[in-house]
Amino acid sequence: MSFIETIKTDMYSAMKSGEKDKAGTLRTLLAKLKDRQIQNGKAITELEGLAVVKTLAKQRKESIKLYQQANRTDLADSESEELRVLETYLPKMMDADKTRHLVEKIISETGARGMSDIGIVMPLVMQQGQGMVDGKIANNILKELLK
Repeated sequence: MSFIETIKTDMYSAMKSGEKDKAGTLRTLLAKLKDRQIQNGKAITELEGLAVVKTLAKQRKESIKLYQQANRTDLADSESEELRVLETYLPKMMDADKTRHLVEKIISETGARGMSDIGIVMPLVMQQGQGMVDGKIANNILKELLK
């Protein structure tokens, strides 16, 4: 079953079981995935689909932070629930130790020596991490190691 088909099936299950919030979140996700397909002019790969899910999850995290700063716990809770649903479709992220190991390996492979090499190393970290590397954590580790 394709990535989109899995999400459709989950959305229909949520609708049948009366989980309106989950169904709404999945409906939004499907719309974004279809938009990406239309932009590409062809079916999207699972990796492209994961990129869409990551973007939506990142937006939810930013919204939660803003709502909490504005003392709008009701809206923050709603966004948190949407984030929880979206995260079920994301692969398990590498922990900090595994990320550090990957960054160190790529630094040694590329011979990176200073901060000017971040532009060379970071894309390789993200590529070899195959969507399981948190870019912020990897960037912080990279900056620490290249100082």
